Amino acid sequence: MTQRSSGWTIGRVAGAPVLVTPSWFLAAVVLTVLFAPTVRAFAPQMDLVGVVVVSFAFVLLLFASVFCHEVAHALVARSRGHRVDELALTLWGGHTAYSGAVRRPLDSALVAVVGPLTNLALAAAFWIAFQAQTVASVPALLLYAGAFSNAFVGAFNLLPGLPLDGGQVLESVVWAATGSRTTGTVAAGWVGRAVGAAVVAGALLWPLTQGRQPDLIVVMWAALIGAFLWSGASEAIRAGRRRESLSRLDVRSLAITAVVVPAGSPAADAGRAARGHGEVAVVVVGPDGDPLGWVDPAAVARIPAEQAAATPVEAALVPFPPGSAVRADESGPELLEHLAGASGGARVVPVLSDGRVTGVLDVARVAAAVRPSGTSGRRR
Repeated sequence: MTQRSSGWTIGRVAGAPVLVTPSWFLAAVVLTVLFAPTVRAFAPQMDLVGVVVVSFAFVLLLFASVFCHEVAHALVARSRGHRVDELALTLWGGHTAYSGAVRRPLDSALVAVVGPLTNLALAAAFWIAFQAQTVASVPALLLYAGAFSNAFVGAFNLLPGLPLDGGQVLESVVWAATGSRTTGTVAAGWVGRAVGAAVVAGALLWPLTQGRQPDLIVVMWAALIGAFLWSGASEAIRAGRRRESLSRLDVRSLAITAVVVPAGSPAADAGRAARGHGEVAVVVVGPDGDPLGWVDPAAVARIPAEQAAATPVEAALVPFPPGSAVRADESGPELLEHLAGASGGARVVPVLSDGRVTGVLDVARVAAAVRPSGTSGRRR
């Protein structure tokens, strides 16, 4: 399950909370300070309070555009069958977290591309509104800044490297071409690393080609953005390889065979049912065949032999949480997501094949199979 970000909930979209994280306030302050000189140059007669107010208005306009970007992701993700977990405004703009297996390259590409396309549409709308202005004014400045910032955010996010939206589109294209999502993820991750390195190299080398020295502030920002892209791309590559490892998890290879006894049977029957079968689990079922729980061998052993025939098996029953049963054909991330959401902290859950109990799954055994590679939540 996706871990929720810390912050303040200001609303809900697509059934998910919209969060303002603490880091957003740092971003708002920094961007207000950075935009203030532009406002001062445009309106030199404006006092300091007015400059700060206009600069902050631009920041709010920018983050409103980011919010529209994330809403587009959320709505398309939900339309493709995902559960949207949160939309968050952060230091780096924002993110949309959703869960559910991504089954087709097209679904992933659509969820990714709609965000930057929303920014490009907003850029066009701001530009048209700016062109309609007849005088140079503060609203005209904000419209121009809104057009420029949305065009930049939309175009930058379309660059073909993870963790950017364009990287997810590239991942989907390679996935569709090769049939392997992992191949797509690794390819888009390496391109993302190249994009991060190119941002830094551009800030350093481009001024030199113009006969100028690199600007320290520009280089610092480029290094920060490049480090963010390199880190995100590297994590995407690791996550893709983990996902490939997790895809090999299989209920049938991990399950323990079950022998079934009906509810109300004597505890002695549980011991007899398991005898001679090797590693098995005794599962108690109701009249309709639904699994009620598994029999704890230690609890059965504590029942005196002379009382075992008269003691109902329910005395040694460990109930299954409602809805915890897994299908025998479940595997990979789908299996882990099911266990995370439905096992209710239980140690053992039943395995069903065609509605019939065929085994049990020890959650600790699944965890042991996963542990060498680790796990990670899916986050865009």
